[in-house]
Amino acid sequence: MRKTFMVKSILYFIVASFLVTSIFSGSVYAADKPSKPAEEKKAVNIIVNINKASADEIATLPGIGDKTAKLIVEYRDKNGSFKKPEDIRKVKGVGEKLFEKIKGSITVGEETEKKK
Repeated sequence: MRKTFMVKSILYFIVASFLVTSIFSGSVYAADKPSKPAEEKKAVNIIVNINKASADEIATLPGIGDKTAKLIVEYRDKNGSFKKPEDIRKVKGVGEKLFEKIKGSITVGEETEKKK
């Protein structure tokens, strides 16, 4: 009887230790993951032509998500090409702060090119 009790106690201890270790290692692992996978794609170092780029291409700009990228394309389709990069501020969701973040990465010129 006493031997059975000891074996059960040891097994419970092992199981409890395993569960505690699993819980804590899972939270540590989750903390190591990037919070937004989309942030990784923002590191692309190109100049985007906002008059010709797709919403997916525009979404690669820092601070521009899928929703804002679609609004930029919709604005362009409705109102015609942007005359200068600053015109992107007319799009809902693109204010001065965001424009300052992306102005070096956008163009209204003829083609999309890699930054030098």
